Amino acid sequence: MADAARDGAEAFPDEGECAFTLDEYIEGIEDAELEADMVLGGDDGKECTYAGGYLKRQAVFSCLTCVPDGVAGVCTACSLNCHDGHEVVELWTKRRFRCDCGNSKFGGHLCKLCPEKDFENPENCYNHNFKGSYCTCGRPYPDPEAKEQVEMVQCCICEDWFHEDHIGLNSVGEVPRDEEGEPLYEEFICHKCSPVCYFLKLYPDTIWASGKQYLASQTDASDSTVMEGGPSDHPTIEKHENVALADDMGGEKMAMENGSTKDIAVPEKDNLGSNSGNNCKLGADVNTMPAVTEKNMPFFMSKGWRDTLCRCETCTNFYVQRGIAYLVDKDDSIEEYEKIAKQKREKKLEQREGAETNFLNSLNHVQKIEILSGINDMKTEFQSFLVTISCFDLVNMFQH
Repeated sequence: MADAARDGAEAFPDEGECAFTLDEYIEGIEDAELEADMVLGGDDGKECTYAGGYLKRQAVFSCLTCVPDGVAGVCTACSLNCHDGHEVVELWTKRRFRCDCGNSKFGGHLCKLCPEKDFENPENCYNHNFKGSYCTCGRPYPDPEAKEQVEMVQCCICEDWFHEDHIGLNSVGEVPRDEEGEPLYEEFICHKCSPVCYFLKLYPDTIWASGKQYLASQTDASDSTVMEGGPSDHPTIEKHENVALADDMGGEKMAMENGSTKDIAVPEKDNLGSNSGNNCKLGADVNTMPAVTEKNMPFFMSKGWRDTLCRCETCTNFYVQRGIAYLVDKDDSIEEYEKIAKQKREKKLEQREGAETNFLNSLNHVQKIEILSGINDMKTEFQSFLVTISCFDLVNMFQH
């Protein structure tokens, strides 16, 4: 954040021309609060989430001071109360995670908020993000060696973060974007996880962010030559060889012709949503879908694509067997997580405004006039202060 502010200051060579108004300052604070609420899910950071069990989704942090191996995660409250001043890695959100703070991985140091905890949380999953490294290249974020920080995207399956030029594409230009360069996709499935989700090819083009999903040509290079790191570097999803794919997805291997699959029985779009095939939207057993021999490619999913997924008994069992049953749980998605966070924020703001209104209503007329007059005087003085301070000085003030 400080680097971004410094870059902004350097963009103005004449320091006297740059000033912040009070409204801009307040708006900046509100934007920062909103961003924090979106990441933390509206968690006020006062109570350890351990008692809630394996939450469907929550903000998670890794303390490398306490657990250098990166095999433990703590909740927001514990990161603030138990690990203040430590080397803490922010992991954004993780699904089905239970706070580890103070368990056996912390060498006898108990959690200050919830001392009574099990020896460990066996259902928690840890990838290399917990060590502060991301993507197939294993670099940290922010990267101290990078001239410019490149934004990464998170896979909705393995929840690792990737640089766009390390996801198996021929070029970053293949990422679906609008004319202004904004992403057109709602969720992203990395090239390591796409074999597990290849059944999505049975669905209509509307689930793909680009309107259709491209397939790699046989002449393309293998994954290991396209990216830094190899397929085996993936933290949570094992590499699926062609033979393994055939066994896993059912059916025999198919030949590829001109970069597209052959003889895949894709149902007509009109059949989707019907009750044919044992109440299956696809009208066919997803387990019989043939495997493929193409180069693994990432998937870019359109808004609401999860709602399209069939929830019949056969498909549901298929999701469970492959460990992706969360895809049909509406509470799993980041969109739902942020929606709940916004609702909590709105409620918090309403309570804050209500408290302020009740306080003002408790005052007599003279007290109200004095308080309002004082607020106006403070606002005027603060505006004058901000007009005279340069961007460079303001950045230095916030840094210290």
